[in-house]
Amino acid sequence: MGHIAEEFLVASEDKAFDMSHRHIINYNIAKYDTAVDRGLSRLINLDNSKKKGHVIKWRVMENLDKFLPEFEANFQKRGGKVIWANDAEEANREILNIIQKAGAKTVVKSKSMVTEEIELNEFLEHNGIESLETDLGEYIVQLLGQRPYHIVTPAMHLSKEDIAKLFNEKFGTPLDFTPEQLTAKARELLRDKYVQADVGITGANFLLADTGSIAISENEGNARLSTSFPKIHIAVVGIEKIIPSIADLDLFWPMLSTHGTGQNLTVYNTILSGPRQGDETDGPEEMYVVLLDNGRTNLLAQKDQRQGLYCIRCGACLNACPVYKNIGGHTYETTYSGPIGSIITPHTRGMEEFKHLSYASSLCGKCSEVCPVKIDIHKMLLLNRRDSVKQHVVTKKEEWGWALWKTGMLNRKWMDFFSGKTKNFFLKTLFRKTWGKLREMPKVADKSFSKMWAEKNQSEM
Repeated sequence: MGHIAEEFLVASEDKAFDMSHRHIINYNIAKYDTAVDRGLSRLINLDNSKKKGHVIKWRVMENLDKFLPEFEANFQKRGGKVIWANDAEEANREILNIIQKAGAKTVVKSKSMVTEEIELNEFLEHNGIESLETDLGEYIVQLLGQRPYHIVTPAMHLSKEDIAKLFNEKFGTPLDFTPEQLTAKARELLRDKYVQADVGITGANFLLADTGSIAISENEGNARLSTSFPKIHIAVVGIEKIIPSIADLDLFWPMLSTHGTGQNLTVYNTILSGPRQGDETDGPEEMYVVLLDNGRTNLLAQKDQRQGLYCIRCGACLNACPVYKNIGGHTYETTYSGPIGSIITPHTRGMEEFKHLSYASSLCGKCSEVCPVKIDIHKMLLLNRRDSVKQHVVTKKEEWGWALWKTGMLNRKWMDFFSGKTKNFFLKTLFRKTWGKLREMPKVADKSFSKMWAEKNQSEM
């Protein structure tokens, strides 16, 4: 077992028994559940919308080589520049190059998981450039020196008291500040930064092939401020975010918002199609879109698991998952946590180090049930498990153990060879530290069913 897997087991056990963490998460997810139930009830035919989204995403992934150049050509027509980045290192290098050429020193960022994935903030700080998160949740976790806990709600693991304490330590605000007062303080601190920043960096929720645009959804307006004031706007986007047409947003925007937060529509939805045009008063002088691969084509090559790329990053599967709700987002040690992260990460960051995430599931299927684009998530987790065994990235002990188990289970004689007493002894001895550590082991009956059946028939003859 790799060290990441070992750390995961230790950290997840630790978090599962942290009662204050469990209380905060249950409280926040319960509020989310209520909002989402209300939001979904307004959709006339939810299943039909999910199927439609699934088919559109299927078409895109099967024709990615056509849709991406279409986006590039249309975006360039309006003066935008496209950068293709194979990995995190290349993306970071290209972004730094743009910033240094412009002689820029400060960057404002709106919420973007893909920039977390390439560790852009750390990279820019290392190169002497101030990079500031402007989404309130992201700003809070940045102040704490943490990574986002959740792909939609970065500070889901914190209570309002935790945040008041943080602001008190950093900015001297009173400990009894309300959420509204804390937000006002953050706004006051961030407003100056938008005006002073040289460069604005965002992600994008969707890339629109037919208009050559990026679409951004947000609730705070910080993405609009990050793209309007600075002279340069850089959008970093995973290649899987593309959809064929601007007309598809009438499906994807409401599906993203209802599954993400329960809203009919997110507060701010922006479509950006290149830098400021000659007759426009607002917008950046230069606009770049960095198209990031970073392991996505590895997943694209997996015919069975390719649908992991259909994800629109709504976070619904995280909120539904009983494992995520107990062990939290940081335990996964990967940018995309929860069920969807467990499908994607072994392919983008290596099966050897991250196969354990595909086992961190009860396979209850709730994730597949809530997915707005009908990704068969729990099935994908099983397929990842299959691949890890086929690629022999499991231990010899595990391989031998399951080989013996299979032999025994396929043969009634072998199953009945040991008495119930012996089976109980094996269970208690072999699985004492793994299964039996925190639960009572199941008790195997003294006699097997087939033995009892044989005796019953014998006695009746």
